[in-house]
Amino acid sequence: MSATLNSVPGDKRIKVYVAAAFALVLFALMAFDTKVISLTELESTVGFSPQQFAQETFPEIQAYVENNAVDASVLAPEVLQDASAAGERYGVAAGIGHIVPLSLSGVVVEGRGGVYTLEVADVPSDIVIRVQTGPAINGTTLRDTTGNIQFGDFTNQIEYQDVGAALNDEMKRQVLADISGQDLAGKTLEVVGSFTMINPKNWLITPVSIAIIE
Repeated sequence: MSATLNSVPGDKRIKVYVAAAFALVLFALMAFDTKVISLTELESTVGFSPQQFAQETFPEIQAYVENNAVDASVLAPEVLQDASAAGERYGVAAGIGHIVPLSLSGVVVEGRGGVYTLEVADVPSDIVIRVQTGPAINGTTLRDTTGNIQFGDFTNQIEYQDVGAALNDEMKRQVLADISGQDLAGKTLEVVGSFTMINPKNWLITPVSIAIIE
């Protein structure tokens, strides 16, 4: 390397030496200022936790749905008459359709992959009502059902998506743990939850409370 530098004119050699010295000083300062932190400290520094947000927020969502739920037998004829008007009356606009909170009591007639079809009294048979109980809970119905959790509340799209998934997980922990693994065929369920009205004749409910009536 020295032979190479010796072949470089003197003023250029000085610039090379100065640049190298500056790099060494900068590296030393960075090393001196570096602090090793624990995972706990890192999480504290990062700040936002979707899981903590879900733990704190799910009870508020649950209370909102329970307080605003319309009985399925009341909702059904209005949906068949004018789905858009029914959505506006009882639900919250959420992009592809209104999200409507409802309550019902129904008998499980079919189940597959943790999604159960219910027969509900006073609801026309051409409306299919299903409730999802996991293990997979699909969609962001819980996140969007109040209309109060907005994309602008978060740093980026990833946080917004993570909150939806974390709320589903928290609901599973608080609501579905007691019925997990049970055979619900033929049983009567009392359900309070919300669904996104995409197809007025096909309701997929995400529950906030569910009970088996013996």
